[in-house]
Amino acid sequence: DRVLVRIKDLTVEKADKEVWVRGRIHTSRAKGKQCFLVLRQQQFNIQALVAVGQHASKQMVKFAANITKESIVDIEGVVRKAYQKVGGCTQQDVELHVQRIYVISSAEPRLPLQLDDAVRPEVEGEEDGRATVNQDTRLDNRIIDLRTSTSQAIFCLQSGICQLFRETLIRKGFVEIQTPKIISAASEGGANVFTVSYFKTSAYLAQSPQLYKQMCICADFEKVFCIGPVFRAEDSNTHRHLTEFVGLDIEMAFNYHYHEVVDEIADTLVQIFKGLQERFQTEIQTVSKQFPCEPFKFLEPTLRLEYREGVAMLREAGVEMGDEEDLSTPNEKLLGRLVKEKYDTDFYILDKYPLAVRPFYTMPDPANPKTSNSYDMFMRGEEILSGAQRIHDPQLLTERAKHHGIDLEKIKAYIDSFRFGAPPHAGGGIGLERVTMLYLGLHNVRQTSMFPRDPKRLTP
Repeated sequence: DRVLVRIKDLTVEKADKEVWVRGRIHTSRAKGKQCFLVLRQQQFNIQALVAVGQHASKQMVKFAANITKESIVDIEGVVRKAYQKVGGCTQQDVELHVQRIYVISSAEPRLPLQLDDAVRPEVEGEEDGRATVNQDTRLDNRIIDLRTSTSQAIFCLQSGICQLFRETLIRKGFVEIQTPKIISAASEGGANVFTVSYFKTSAYLAQSPQLYKQMCICADFEKVFCIGPVFRAEDSNTHRHLTEFVGLDIEMAFNYHYHEVVDEIADTLVQIFKGLQERFQTEIQTVSKQFPCEPFKFLEPTLRLEYREGVAMLREAGVEMGDEEDLSTPNEKLLGRLVKEKYDTDFYILDKYPLAVRPFYTMPDPANPKTSNSYDMFMRGEEILSGAQRIHDPQLLTERAKHHGIDLEKIKAYIDSFRFGAPPHAGGGIGLERVTMLYLGLHNVRQTSMFPRDPKRLTP
C-alpha cells in the first residue's frame, strides 16, 4: 500500500522514514558485504546501500551487484541521513538503506554508450583522457542519450518555454489556433518545400502557418498564436537549421502602428526569459555543468535598433556591406557581440529591414520605398524570430507577388481572404529549438531537438 516517492523529494525531512522508490540503476559497486547503488530518476539520483544484516542476505547483496546498468528497479528501504556529503549525487545529504529490491525491467548488459561519458564536458575529457560521446553516436542512440541529466534538463526547460509562451499570450488575450500542415501552395512563396502525394494531385508540407494566421485575423480573431511543426526543404547542414522544427507563431491586428505588435512579441519573450530564471534554475545549472555559459542577459524594455544602425555598427568594425544587403550568419554573430559590448544585452530587435530581402507579403515602409515594416529578433547574435507587418490590401499584395514572380493562381485563396475587409496586422514566427539552444548557450540545435530531422537524418 506504500506510495511511490520521487527521488528529488528524498531530503533530510524524510530521514528515518520507510519509502518505496522506482528508478534506474545508474551504477553499482560491490565492496565486501555491501553493495552501493546509484538510483536515478530523470536528472535526480541518490545513493542506495544494500548491506548484509537484518533485511539483506549475502545472496541479496550479490543479486543487487549483478543488476545491469539502466535496469528499472523498485526499492523498498529507509531514508537515512548521510554521515558526509554524497558526491556525484543530487541528493547529497541522505542515502537509501535497502530492505527489498525488485527488478521491474532488465537492461541488456552491453550499452551503446555510457551515460557518465555522455555528460562529461568535452574539455574535461580531453584533459584527462576520458571518453566523451560524439553527436552522431548520441543521435543514433537517442533513447539512451535522452536519459542523461543534461538532456533531461534541456527538454524540461524547453517544455517550460512552451508553457510560458502559452501562459503569457493567453493572459494578453490571444486565442490559440491550429493550422493545416498539408497545404496547396508554398506558404513562403519559395521553392524550398516538401512535396507530398495527395490523392490524384500534389500538396506541400507547410513552411509556416503564416497564411492561416492572417486569415484568422481577417476573420476577426484579433490576436492568435499557434505551436506546431514547420517544414523546410533546405540544405539544413548548419548548426542552427533543421528540416522540421517547432514553430511558436504569433499574429495580431494593431490600431496605429506595427510597433504595437513588435512590443507585444518582445514582451512575450522577456516574460519567457524571466519565467525560466524563476522556475528552471535547477535545469539551467544542470546544463551549465556540462556546457558552461554566461547567464542570458536581456533589457526591459527590449533594445530596438534600426537595420541601418546595425549596418553602421558593422561598418565601424570593418565589415563591408551594402545598404540593401541581407545579414550573413558571420555578420549576425559579429553584430550580436557588438551589441553586447555596447548595450550589455543578449536579446535585441533589428527593425526596418530592406524591402528587397523580405518575402512578398511584407508591407513596404510608406516613408522609404527601399525599406520595409519588418523586423528580426536575436539571441546571442543569432536570429530567433523573423516578422513583419503584412500587406492587407489585395491590390498591393498582387503587385508584390508579381514582383517576386509568384504564380498568382497558387495563392488565389490567400489574396482573396483580404478582399472582404482586413485590419492592419503583423506577426512573426519563433523557432523553439533555437530559443532553447541560445538561451542555454549550446552549440548545435540538434541538442535541443528531441528527434532531429536534417538532410542526413530521418531516424530514429
